[in-house]
Amino acid sequence: MSEFFKLEGAYLFFAFVILVVTVFVATRPFMGKGALKKGIIWVSLFLALAIALHFYITKSRMLEVATAYKNGKEILCENRIYRKGANFINIKDNGEWSLKNDYFMSPNYTRDFFIARCIVK
Repeated sequence: MSEFFKLEGAYLFFAFVILVVTVFVATRPFMGKGALKKGIIWVSLFLALAIALHFYITKSRMLEVATAYKNGKEILCENRIYRKGANFINIKDNGEWSLKNDYFMSPNYTRDFFIARCIVK
């Protein structure tokens, strides 16, 4: 469950803000009766579906990346450390990189690379 909040925490916050805006708009005098109930139901359903779909897609990609890494394929990960260099880091199971708890780690880099921000090359 903590992985869900780690991956979708920002989207849950945005969904909460959208629901607050929905309540605010639906309670205005110019809105019809039942607008609050309909608005909350439909917006909540849409947001829940969108967040669940995003989580499913992200988890599928994470599994694909981990499997590809174990099979010796090359992985591309975002490089947010060095802005002047390449935007991506090439990761391959060549002894320099290791995969531990959904993070790619290397002694040559000061930070780890989260597997959810990587793709198979």
